[in-house]
Amino acid sequence: MADFLGMMKQAAQLQSKMQEMQDQLANVEVEGISGGGLVAVRMTAKMDVKGIKIDPSLMKAEEREVLEDLLVTALSDARRKAETAMQEKMQALTGGLGLPPGLFGQ
Repeated sequence: MADFLGMMKQAAQLQSKMQEMQDQLANVEVEGISGGGLVAVRMTAKMDVKGIKIDPSLMKAEEREVLEDLLVTALSDARRKAETAMQEKMQALTGGLGLPPGLFGQ
C-alpha cells in the first residue's frame, strides 16, 4: 500500500510539474528564418505564432510565390525549433523522475 501511495504522490508531483512546464513553454520563444533572413517567424514553444517579419524587397506582386514559399519554410523552421525547445523542457522535467524513455514522446 505504501508503494501505491508513493506512486500517487509522484503522479501528483508530475502533474504539477507538467502544468509548470506548460506555463514555461508559453514564455519560450523561437525564431524561424528563411531566405537568408528575408522572412522571420517568431513563435512560442507551444506553437503560438507571435510575429512575422517580411523584407520589403519581397512585397511585389511578382514575388508573391517566393514570399509564400519563404513563409512556409520559416514557419517550418520555427516549428522545428519550438518542438526541440519543448523536448528539452520535457527531458529536464522527467529526467529526475526515473520514468521510462519515450513515455511522453521523447
